[in-house]
Amino acid sequence: MKIVSVSENKDFEKRIAITPEIAKKYISNGFEVSLIKNYGEHLGFKDQEFKEIGVSIIEEEEKIFENANIIAQLNLPTEERLSKLKENQNLIGILNPYSNKDKIDNLIKKKIKSFSLELLPRITRAQSMDILSSQANLAGYKAVIESFAYFEKAIPMMMTAAGTIPAAKVLVVGAGVAGLQAIATAKRMGAIVFATDVRMASKEQVESLGGKFLTVEGFENLETEGGYAKETSDEFKKEQEKLLTETLKKIDIVICTALIPGKKAPIIIKEEMINGMSSGSVIYDLAAIQGGNTAFTKVDEIIEKNGIKILGEANILNKLPKSASNLYAKNMFNFIMNLYDKENKKINVNLEDEIIEKTLIK
Repeated sequence: MKIVSVSENKDFEKRIAITPEIAKKYISNGFEVSLIKNYGEHLGFKDQEFKEIGVSIIEEEEKIFENANIIAQLNLPTEERLSKLKENQNLIGILNPYSNKDKIDNLIKKKIKSFSLELLPRITRAQSMDILSSQANLAGYKAVIESFAYFEKAIPMMMTAAGTIPAAKVLVVGAGVAGLQAIATAKRMGAIVFATDVRMASKEQVESLGGKFLTVEGFENLETEGGYAKETSDEFKKEQEKLLTETLKKIDIVICTALIPGKKAPIIIKEEMINGMSSGSVIYDLAAIQGGNTAFTKVDEIIEKNGIKILGEANILNKLPKSASNLYAKNMFNFIMNLYDKENKKINVNLEDEIIEKTLIK
């Protein structure tokens, strides 16, 4: 059983799907592992380190997909690379099938099985494979660090002989995995933290981290069975706007994390709300790549409105690629081992297994 991986375009994606630690685990479970030359060099993982474990380093990309059973990647490969895949091979990664329908349809026609890890069900057995949670944790942390770097005041309260500097006030919009990590990070650094979410289940989690939960009273819990946020009603949106407009007048830093799976990110922070904020405030929008949670977010640009900086990056994890790769590679390994019939040394696509059934793109 052969598993291979090639480098992504490092200008946009520095993470890798197989680290030396995980390569060793694959080999101990009977896999052959082949990687393209200089696969992890940019993260400090030398080819020699992989070779010493037993990994084959391939110089020519044309050859790496030959006889491969599993192709493990971060994102959906380019058209050129996809053209090299063959019948009965298995492609695994964050394939974003909603945005890549034509490419995925072509793979299905070629009888290549594609598994998209962001579609994993939210069940206990899938937690060790959950790439969304592991990556969102790091993104929430890094968003706080980045926004604090652009905020030109101290974060914690400081008492000095010359007077007292008040603690910065942070609002986290969306209390999923990224939002909860943002709350925890901001609190550790001494900020006063508020958070809002349409899911009432998140109230206890926010408060357990020391945050103050803000919500629109009198509305039902807007949560799907899978634990994600639902789209809200027009009435709810009006009440939420009133709450946020008043809250943002006293907020220094906003971390936006609100996403709806498979859809454009909702615009929550509107122009009039931003106009009411104090000059020098900072907004970091983790939803930028899906349209953004503010009226002005632009991917990989810093927008300034009335002295307020609005930041949004296509891939904030490119600033933590080694940590992100370590977690992603472990998630990938756990998924593949669930897919692998070790006794018969073959891939077992058991559609009665909810994990496999939900991630296989049909």
